[in-house]
Amino acid sequence: MNGEKRRFSPPAVGGSSLLVIFAVLCLTVFAMLSMSTVQAEDRLRNSSAKAVSQYYAADAEAERILSELRLGSIPDGVELSEDFKAKYSCEISDTQTLFVEVSFDGGLGDSYKITRWQAVYTADWTPDDSLGVWTGEES
Repeated sequence: MNGEKRRFSPPAVGGSSLLVIFAVLCLTVFAMLSMSTVQAEDRLRNSSAKAVSQYYAADAEAERILSELRLGSIPDGVELSEDFKAKYSCEISDTQTLFVEVSFDGGLGDSYKITRWQAVYTADWTPDDSLGVWTGEES
């Protein structure tokens, strides 16, 4: 030992250390993916809850108008034809409207039949023609 020099060598990074590093990286990536999935599902849940509450608010308004028609009064916004067909609409959102048509047998307050109770997309629709699709003709 008197004349011998000691050499210091760092511990070798073995296969097990590389596996641990790889596992930590994989777990980090999976955690990030899980967080983004949770945020996307939260946005979807909020928009779904909003759409459902808007629809049922419009549905309740349409039911209120129908009850007034059954009592014999004609609320604002209701079109009544000569053959006792009432037409009205209730806005669900900026892009949807609930359209209602009711036929009364003898007059307002008599027996009735709902002929239309439909949520309709009312926003302007413009097709996306940006994709060049082959029409079958040679150019």
